[in-house]
Amino acid sequence: MTALAERSRRPGAPFQLVLVASDRPQAGALERARSLGLPVALLPPLPRLKDPEGPEGLEAESAWATALRDRGVELLVLAGFLKVFRGPVLREFRGRILNTHPALLPRYGGPGMFGRHVHEAVLRAGDRETGATVHLVTESLDAGPVIAQARIPVLPGDDPASLSERLRAVEHELLSQVVEDFARGRLPLPFSSPPDAPSPAGGG
Repeated sequence: MTALAERSRRPGAPFQLVLVASDRPQAGALERARSLGLPVALLPPLPRLKDPEGPEGLEAESAWATALRDRGVELLVLAGFLKVFRGPVLREFRGRILNTHPALLPRYGGPGMFGRHVHEAVLRAGDRETGATVHLVTESLDAGPVIAQARIPVLPGDDPASLSERLRAVEHELLSQVVEDFARGRLPLPFSSPPDAPSPAGGG
């Protein structure tokens, strides 16, 4: 969120953050957004990423859809967002929801693959490179069309913490550039699939 906020304040920036939302009162993003003078909203709790099939959440998601629509959101970016959408938000913003994932999808995506778990999987597999992916959010977790990827090498002696630290700046820059590309019309909204979609990510 902070990286996007900083990008939005560059001279001539083509986009602005119209709302920073969370379902966690103590979320660091809300505090940072307030310090930057950005509009914030604390919204009803959504299902957890590690338990996406639970029955709860649809009523809460309706409240999210209403809040986002009322703020005039055109592109919804899930940044550090470990919850899932399964209904009203997906319908309201189909083709307009982005997520960033700390791996080269389709490798190391899906249930249970977030944060440290992703980097542990990369290291267990002995991959020689890893990276970040910005993809479209759909009903299938981490399976929407890939929009852009950035790669970094896995170095001798790397551990999950060092991979996460080196990848963070790359992931922030990738996401910020993709949002700017949408804002400048270089990518279409709503988005379905790029004409030259990236081939499946390699590694190992």
